[in-house]
Amino acid sequence: MTYIITSLCLRDSGCVEVCPVECIVPGQPREEWPWFYIDPDTCIDCGACVPECPYEAIFPEDEVPDAYEAAGGEVQSMPAGTPGFDQPYEGTNHHGDTVRLQYTRVLEAGEIVDLTPDIPPNYLYFGVDHPDYEGEPKYGMGYDALEMPYEPD
Repeated sequence: MTYIITSLCLRDSGCVEVCPVECIVPGQPREEWPWFYIDPDTCIDCGACVPECPYEAIFPEDEVPDAYEAAGGEVQSMPAGTPGFDQPYEGTNHHGDTVRLQYTRVLEAGEIVDLTPDIPPNYLYFGVDHPDYEGEPKYGMGYDALEMPYEPD
């Protein structure tokens, strides 16, 4: 089992700083991989990342909600070209750095969202096999993203 970062992630980076095994990596290029991603082969299931996420975007894999009920105002981010995700987001992370995401939408109070489709990207980003996703292409940057220049905005 691993933890999964969902599309509610707005790249705060607090989760990265508390991870004792350094298995959380920012998605690069951001247009294709807008969240942070957890390497399922390295994650030790400690859960240290969960309380650090101000957006409550991190769940144990078997608890990722298939019927997440929005309180209202949550921002959901998706890769470029995802229908309905056309609002730019600008905010700050916990360091006060600007974070910009181009492909987002704001959830309405009471809106029900299935976050389980967010599970495969965490595996695919690191090219890790998962029995439920056999045959899926494995093409993410994984740890190579750490070699790319990262700018919060």
